[in-house]
Amino acid sequence: MDIKFDRFAAVLFLVIGILFIIGSKNLTSSSYGSVVGPDIFPFILGIALALLSIRLFIETLRGQRYKFGKKEKLDYKPFLIILVATLIYVLTLETIGYVITTFIFLFVCFQAMERGKIIKSLIISACFSGIVYFLFVEVLKGTLPGWPVWI
Repeated sequence: MDIKFDRFAAVLFLVIGILFIIGSKNLTSSSYGSVVGPDIFPFILGIALALLSIRLFIETLRGQRYKFGKKEKLDYKPFLIILVATLIYVLTLETIGYVITTFIFLFVCFQAMERGKIIKSLIISACFSGIVYFLFVEVLKGTLPGWPVWI
């Protein structure tokens, strides 16, 4: 744990969160055929990012009295797997659809972070992608890329 890096990251993410909140106000509040507008997600994301960065900053102030002599080894392999999975997710979201791409993306990320527990990863990935799709499309009357044409 590097206190200086965490403190710098907290301030940087706080600024990014505030910029997301300000930027979301410049977006239109509704889109054609949808009750939920494109400004909602960036606004909520900005609030979450700002609140989490404030918490990180507070934790770095509390953790300053503890000194960690041993540096942790950075593990790049899961990071690269998740980065590639994110790029593939973004490129295939429109063609394959939200539910399938989100399910595969979450499953790959869970397996990259913690090998094994395949059944648990499958259940969580399926439930999350299905429930979020249902809530956003059916309850909030929003739009997400549906199922692929060939299904």
